[in-house]
Amino acid sequence: MGFQRDENLLVGVETSDDAAVYRLSDEVAMINTVDFITPPVDDPYWFGQISAANSISDVYSMGGKPLTALNLVMFPTNHLDMGILKDILRGGNDKVIEAGACLAGGHSVDDNEPKYGLCVNGIVHPDRIITNAGAQPGDALILTKPLGSGVLFNAVRAGKFSMTELERSVLPIIASLNGLAMEKALQYDLHACTDVTGFGILGHLLEVADGSGGHAVLNYNALPFYSGAHDMYKKGQTTGSNKANRALVARSSLIVEQSLSRAQEELLYDPQTSGGLLLSLPKDQAEKLLQELHSAGISVAVNIGEVVEGSVGITVQ
Repeated sequence: MGFQRDENLLVGVETSDDAAVYRLSDEVAMINTVDFITPPVDDPYWFGQISAANSISDVYSMGGKPLTALNLVMFPTNHLDMGILKDILRGGNDKVIEAGACLAGGHSVDDNEPKYGLCVNGIVHPDRIITNAGAQPGDALILTKPLGSGVLFNAVRAGKFSMTELERSVLPIIASLNGLAMEKALQYDLHACTDVTGFGILGHLLEVADGSGGHAVLNYNALPFYSGAHDMYKKGQTTGSNKANRALVARSSLIVEQSLSRAQEELLYDPQTSGGLLLSLPKDQAEKLLQELHSAGISVAVNIGEVVEGSVGITVQ
């Protein structure tokens, strides 16, 4: 399928980036993104918060500031109480307000299963756009949220993991905005960024490597995981996306030097919802950024690897 070329479309579909960016003037470019999800948890207010944070994150990952949001709602009005929908929208609106943006409307349709998300518009200076395609050899890779939320969501549905524990230690991180982390990162020579969502850490890291024409080295032992995620994979839990994510990564060069169990491997393909930022910046700036992130309350941020010279792909050490 062909796409109309426009010199003002600064970021389009070519590099599988997080959002589109269109130049309006020499000083302002517009960021457009849209995302919606099915409920990862039964609680409607948590659902609204998580989905909104997930949608807004794409504006942050491009280096931008969110301005407006439109609700996208699919809801079975004949089967579920409208109070549930009210709580979903309240969660989303609260997160939009927290982001400093404004909710400007939306669209709803009747559907068999609830789905909710946002179309988010933001702005960025045309010369300060951050994409997933700018990583350079010598960069460190920093991740700002843990991994493993996908299997935990499924385990709660299956009655294998406590919703109380999920609410206590996992959901507040998942529902947190990535704006503060990006604000700190933009004070450094940030070369590339993406947020880790449905393709898992390997899938999104591969997009960075592919877009940047470089090779990523991932330190498995440095990866942060939500408590219980590894145990759930050991007990046979999984997600509907792991197999597809594994196949996606297998189409490119993947070298696994670390001896990993099947459960440890699965964590690399675990799909995230409202995951953390994957930041690529010069190695000599990484430690100072980590200190700033930790001081700002983003205590789980960690250096997970580096970008090196070599063919496009990933090495897991």
